[in-house]
Amino acid sequence: MSKVRTRFAPSPTGFMHIGNLRTCLYAYLFAKKNGGEFVLRIEDTDQERYVEGAVDVIYSTLKKAGIRHDEGPDKDGGYGPYIQSERKSLYLDYAKELVEKGGAYYCFCDKQRLDSLKDEKGIAKYDKHCLALSKEEVNKRIADGEPYVIRQNIPAEGVSEYEDMVFGHISVPNEDMEDGVLIKSDGMPTYNFANVVDDHLMAINYVIRGVEYLSSTPKYNLMYDAFGWQRPHYMHLSPIMKDAQRKLSKRYGDANFEDFLEKGYLPKAIVNYIALLGWSPKGTEEKLSMDELVEQFDVDGISKSPSIFDEAKMRWLNGEYIKQMTPEEFVEVAKPYFEKSKVAGKYDYLALAKLLIPRVEVLGEIPEKVDFLEEFCEYDTAMFEHKKMKITKDIALNNLKAVKEELKDFEDWTDEALKQILSQLAEKLACKSGQIFLPLRLALTGVASTPGGATEMAELLGKEESMKRLDFSIELLEKNI
Repeated sequence: MSKVRTRFAPSPTGFMHIGNLRTCLYAYLFAKKNGGEFVLRIEDTDQERYVEGAVDVIYSTLKKAGIRHDEGPDKDGGYGPYIQSERKSLYLDYAKELVEKGGAYYCFCDKQRLDSLKDEKGIAKYDKHCLALSKEEVNKRIADGEPYVIRQNIPAEGVSEYEDMVFGHISVPNEDMEDGVLIKSDGMPTYNFANVVDDHLMAINYVIRGVEYLSSTPKYNLMYDAFGWQRPHYMHLSPIMKDAQRKLSKRYGDANFEDFLEKGYLPKAIVNYIALLGWSPKGTEEKLSMDELVEQFDVDGISKSPSIFDEAKMRWLNGEYIKQMTPEEFVEVAKPYFEKSKVAGKYDYLALAKLLIPRVEVLGEIPEKVDFLEEFCEYDTAMFEHKKMKITKDIALNNLKAVKEELKDFEDWTDEALKQILSQLAEKLACKSGQIFLPLRLALTGVASTPGGATEMAELLGKEESMKRLDFSIELLEKNI
């Protein structure tokens, strides 16, 4: 068996859409699982859609995602160049060879004639008008400078068949396919032709791509057959859906890799979640490293059904990655989000990290979880009322006054020491500990949700700031009762 070679061939048209990244990931996983090679090729034949800087985005995305290509524009493995526009001179020669073999023909039809073929729905199917032209007439018209394209010659009858690794036996009547353009009038190849030539010349023997190509693959196979080349194996992937009716779409601004990074998702978590969109590992573990994904990846686990993108699940998975970080690792990735907050440079980020690691799912949550440390002003004292814990404003006020008295001369201002002395205070007052700790946390922060308990907040704020906030909250309660 020849060495497995897969490829990822993106167009440089903008950011990396999640669906494209999944195709790339599966091609990488399949190659690595089978001891093969993964090739990056840039398909820039559609110059009108080319976006400046998009090639750099492709490199950056693959690097951040941990997908390492064995060959590409920056790593020549002997099959280059790996950018289609740099291979332009190849395609016309192969198209002419295909004409000689009967798999293609020259077409001189102008736009007016092509428009005349459209039906009432505006859909046109080429009628093989130029297939009957003699070789002499073709040569004369070319010599006279008449514009032309080269079209594929698809048999008018019969059926084209192949086996897909995911969907099984695929059969398409030839009459359902059109003689598509292979070489445009400007001499550039269409995607349909260039990818066949490039895959053959680069020895790509496993083609992994979206299910939208499932029914057009027979066109490619007819070209392989006409050239006398060996067909590759095919693996088509079902779409990723926004919901039950709509596909995720780059056209509508949905789900690109950089957007999720900006929100505060970790690259490893994004890649892990994308791997699970359409593929199921054999075990029950869902949190899988790249090495584990390579080890477990198999075609049998790929689903024929579309997958719905569930950001809530990706948030959970991201949180699982965060929980396994050390405070130092957390600060390294979280620093940009600390810097965006109101406490930038004013608190020990390592101390904050210890509080946030078990309580943050996405790094983008950090500013809202820590801003209360800097901004402390009038707030709604109704928060102190808690029926389940039997706390009223009066009880909160009385307990906070007792806390203030207990702590005014207390010096061991650490989480554990504060927890111990306030637990003892609860015993003295013959009340539940929650009737002490909940009012204190609210008094120190002025918000209902914080990344830690009352004594953790007190240690973080320090004694001076804690006592100042305690005084403020007592006065506020006295005004509002």
